[in-house]
Amino acid sequence: MVQNNGGSQSRPWDDFITERDREVYKQSGFGGSVGLGTRPALLIIDAQYRTTGEHPVSIEEAMKEYPTAVGKMAWDAVDKIEKLVEIFREKNWSVMYAQGERTGLQEGARYTDKIPSLGAEYNMPGSRGAQIVEPLKPKEGDVIIYKRFPSIFFGTNLVTQLVNAGADTLIVVGCTTSGCVRGTVVDGMSYGFRCVVPEDCVWDRGEASHAINLFDIAQKYADVMPMDNLSQILADIGPRSG
Repeated sequence: MVQNNGGSQSRPWDDFITERDREVYKQSGFGGSVGLGTRPALLIIDAQYRTTGEHPVSIEEAMKEYPTAVGKMAWDAVDKIEKLVEIFREKNWSVMYAQGERTGLQEGARYTDKIPSLGAEYNMPGSRGAQIVEPLKPKEGDVIIYKRFPSIFFGTNLVTQLVNAGADTLIVVGCTTSGCVRGTVVDGMSYGFRCVVPEDCVWDRGEASHAINLFDIAQKYADVMPMDNLSQILADIGPRSG
């Protein structure tokens, strides 16, 4: 197991989490490191045009194309994820995608009751909005999981795919931090996988939601660190053979 040597650099939640809350979590014994195993898998969650938009513009501009798009923050994360994908391909590790799509409101049940825009035309199979963004386009041998609900584990064969790949660690990237990323990390931890979230490889439409959920994930479910730190740790893990 490779441990995360965190450091004292600034974190995304610094402007949102009070000193009182930090101390309470510390005294309660939260926030340990799970480290990384020797066989990581990369889970790219909902990196689709409906969540990024077509261009790295402000969220207000991006929402004119797709109401669920985030814009520049998403594209900044995509740039980082692209580098992670390169590392995983060089090491012959598994790259897996969650592609969220629905054929209408009824398919999402209570989820689309809460968020009707998830049943919109740009979410439907084959639509431009549902497509994985070009810089992260899957290659032959990658696994694509079509999901309907927040966690990529729910109602899918992801566990089978991870067992088949021999994965012991999940690197979870994509969006949204407070929704599908968090849901996947909670389920991944519950199934016994070590989970890592590179903080600059995830995005959310809410600034506070993004920051506070990263803090909460770091305290309870996964190691959270900048992508550059993660890259250094991954460099020390041997490639997959066979």
